[in-house]
Amino acid sequence: MDRPAAIIAALLLTSASAPSSAIRLNQLGLVPDGPKRAMFANSSDGPLRWQLLDSKGVVRASGETQVFGDDPESGEHVHRIDFSGFRGSGAGFQLTAGSQSSRGFEIGRTIYSRLPHDALEYFYHSRSGTPIDARLVGAEWARPAGHLPQRVTCISGADRNGNVWPGCPYTRDVTGGWYDAGDQGEYVVNGGIALWTLQDLYERNRLRDVREFKDGSERIPEAANGVSDLLDQARWEMEFFLKMQVPEGTHLRLPLGAKRNAPGLTFTEVDASGMAHHKVADEHWTPLPTRPDRDPLRRYLFPPSTGATLNLAATAAQCARIWRGIDDAFAKRCLIAAERAWNAAKRNPEVYAIDAFPGSGGYGDRDLSDEFYWAACELLATTGSPEYRAAVEASPHFRDPVTEEPGWAAVATLGSITLALSPDALAPQERQRIRAAIADASDRFLAEERRTGYEVPLASNYTWGSNSVLLNRAMLMALAYDFTRRRRYRDGVADVMDYLLGRNPLDRSFVTGYGARPMENPHHRFWAHSLDPAYPPPPPGVLSGGPNNTAMADEVARKMKGSCGPQTCWADNTLAFSMNEVAINWNAPLVWVSAWLDESEKNR
Repeated sequence: MDRPAAIIAALLLTSASAPSSAIRLNQLGLVPDGPKRAMFANSSDGPLRWQLLDSKGVVRASGETQVFGDDPESGEHVHRIDFSGFRGSGAGFQLTAGSQSSRGFEIGRTIYSRLPHDALEYFYHSRSGTPIDARLVGAEWARPAGHLPQRVTCISGADRNGNVWPGCPYTRDVTGGWYDAGDQGEYVVNGGIALWTLQDLYERNRLRDVREFKDGSERIPEAANGVSDLLDQARWEMEFFLKMQVPEGTHLRLPLGAKRNAPGLTFTEVDASGMAHHKVADEHWTPLPTRPDRDPLRRYLFPPSTGATLNLAATAAQCARIWRGIDDAFAKRCLIAAERAWNAAKRNPEVYAIDAFPGSGGYGDRDLSDEFYWAACELLATTGSPEYRAAVEASPHFRDPVTEEPGWAAVATLGSITLALSPDALAPQERQRIRAAIADASDRFLAEERRTGYEVPLASNYTWGSNSVLLNRAMLMALAYDFTRRRRYRDGVADVMDYLLGRNPLDRSFVTGYGARPMENPHHRFWAHSLDPAYPPPPPGVLSGGPNNTAMADEVARKMKGSCGPQTCWADNTLAFSMNEVAINWNAPLVWVSAWLDESEKNR
């Protein structure tokens, strides 16, 4: 989809230097039929008069603020302004309350029309092993191919605890894939949930006959190839996953049963055929900034893990059913890989990822029961095989299918979503039970929302990547709305997006290029303009990880520790990797949720 140069300039000229406002609302705008709420930080214990003015200064609605009071999440005394009953639309609206006025804002049905596409473009920008073309993204963000070719062998030798890792007897060409986050590692665990989310959006849209992301709608090299551009983006990562699978007939020595790095690991020879290498990454952390093609460090495959193997099994099974009838040969490759991975995981169920070497994220997981359930759900939905049905029904996650929002280390809910969407995997009553569980989880999130001054469905601690926690909760609420048509779930989705785009105590949009005060300085090795003006700022549509008051690991965060509330432990600083990193598993649900909201408005 073309964007004229003037629009690019306008998006990038928005700056966090714009004055802060005491009246906080979605800086992108609001939708006519959705909730219309603003938050007002004011010390008054009594309600205050508010007015909604149109572009001509005419009062279109008025009332009194609702006093929430002291809010531990924001550290503020919060008033709420609710003008949801107003159904007008247009540009240039303004709220006044007490002596304060908001910035001007829009009410309209198309406010989310561009965001899903910019958010999806993140995955083209993040490709390894291919040039990022100036004709597609503009000269500012173009770059040569990074890590091309990527022919690597396994890391070996002594780790930080003196364990001597044996390596592997081969070199693999694993060119391609997505860079994970602010670093340039490529991970099967974490790549898995991001890939699943994009594929799931395609599958959900196909089931509902939604024709978003049609061929040619995105600025990617594969446009006009006859395939949805959403699937083209996902396939880039799926092809990389297939390359990460261990060849047949391979025996490797691995630390069976060990869940953490400690001196004295024991390595046992196993048949590793069909497993997936956990990641490919540098031997050390690359400095900030580093353009991918200038990475001077040697890269290695890291040992296979059961978690990575099950991520491959799940996403490849999902791939197989999606691509049937589109590219049958690719669908067959995916299914063969998925079943090989499933069998390899059953053969080696306790090969845990151990963070033994510096230079890349660990993505270790000490409970793989959810990965086994997820993979079995995907294989059941694709094949209908009794073997996978038995594995699903034997899992404790099937009996309690939605206990939390999904995350890279908690993937059972992904399998349950697949079963809830699949028309044939389960008997109707079982499918309905899982749909009801999704609605029940959504109600729990909404109960948390009522405890927060800013009406955000997340109370108490804000973890590393809190914005993705909110988006994954929004995805469940969106599905609950699909299944039940209960308005409260749709409103909950809108509340999440309102928070991300400015209705928060920082009065900041956490999405680059969107709003009056957008995030501008992510932790990223290429989008690092604040560190070196020769490097570019981030393109539009990139999501910050968001406030983090539980794992304040970087120097910027450590200086804030103890002096910020859960929703304000954040800084727009390239060095703040625990608060302002970007990542594929955060941008994927931004694509999903913003596309859902855009479709929801267009179809009203």
